[in-house]
Amino acid sequence: MPSTIVVIGGGPAGMMAAINARANGARVILIEKNQRVGKKLGITGKGRGNITSMVDREQFIASYPGNGRFLYSVLNEFSNYDLIDFFAAKGLKSKVERGQRVFPESDRALDVVNLLYKEMQAQKVEIRLGQPVEGLSIEAKRVRGVICSGQKIKADAVIIATGGLSYPATGSSGDGYRWARDAGHRLIALRPSLVPLICQEEWVKELQGLSLKNVEASSFKEDGTLINRDFGEMLFTHFGVSGPIILSMSCDIGRYLYEQKKPVPLLIDLKPALSQEKLDERLQRDLLKYSRKKLKNSLGDLLPKKLIPVIIELSGIDGERDCNTIKREERKKMVELLKGLQVTVVDTRPVAEAIVTAGGVDVKEVNPRTMESRLVQGLFFAGEVLDIDGYTGGFNLQAAFSTGFAAGKYAARKGESPP
Repeated sequence: MPSTIVVIGGGPAGMMAAINARANGARVILIEKNQRVGKKLGITGKGRGNITSMVDREQFIASYPGNGRFLYSVLNEFSNYDLIDFFAAKGLKSKVERGQRVFPESDRALDVVNLLYKEMQAQKVEIRLGQPVEGLSIEAKRVRGVICSGQKIKADAVIIATGGLSYPATGSSGDGYRWARDAGHRLIALRPSLVPLICQEEWVKELQGLSLKNVEASSFKEDGTLINRDFGEMLFTHFGVSGPIILSMSCDIGRYLYEQKKPVPLLIDLKPALSQEKLDERLQRDLLKYSRKKLKNSLGDLLPKKLIPVIIELSGIDGERDCNTIKREERKKMVELLKGLQVTVVDTRPVAEAIVTAGGVDVKEVNPRTMESRLVQGLFFAGEVLDIDGYTGGFNLQAAFSTGFAAGKYAARKGESPP
């Protein structure tokens, strides 16, 4: 008689787990408390669905700071290439873009959701929507099922794939963490990752809405040691900074803020393609070109309009002065600002605004090959509920798919031998 598997959560990890458990001969019940599956998956990558990355294996592992090596086995069993082939075989072609990011050719994350949903239907997965699970049934350190709507659903194995705490509007409420803790698992402190950053400086509010392209940002520890550096696009907000490179950098910056409780200097090189000498020459040309104009009206060729008054104020130069009165030392101060505009990061935005949740079920208590609990037989974990978080670029979705694939495969085998 085939084993019965209950999957809790209809996100990428849960749907992949359900599909693979069914492919391995199990009867599968997927329970999702929302009225539809894949709510968060449908908005990933700004709705385009950055499903994975095409970087090499070592870089893939390095893109999960902290616990990347935990994923070695599952990435070997179900790699980024396997994921792309899985979707292609079912009619969803993909494309590789800048930074080795992989998207559906259609640029629609909802196409990924729909494919997974239809595959579950085709595999005859029993899908129960709008039914919140209340808890697990565990006896003698073995899972026996789940409690749903006051009724016990018996199961040979249960896969918790409930996601994290980010994007609560999509149904992420942290239920899986509570069940894991009740089962005896240790939880690593939950915090936001891939999240906008809060800055101390008041002047950032003046730049709200300003997007900067082709800049380089660098963050540092208290002793001056580099935390990380990235190049690309960023955005000023009313509270600090955001945008692609900031979200990516926030993974390591957030960890430092959490562990050290100390502010992080963030230096923004507005002109990374130019050395200080070349930038000084460029600034000299502009000041000569507009020699009879006031300084505040002469920097439009070099900087966005919104940024000019801030740079002038930070330089300590009177913007009403004519350009032909600007001295060498004053020009040098402006060049230094353009090559290292500093903001002080004091915190991250709340986890509800994060793309993913850092922390979660301690991976030391989970078998890295099968995703089964080392504490409770038949209990499996997949996806963001685990203490795994990666950088932007498709890494978090790949981790969800790979852990879900493994959990589904090995959970399906739990009914092959008697309890």
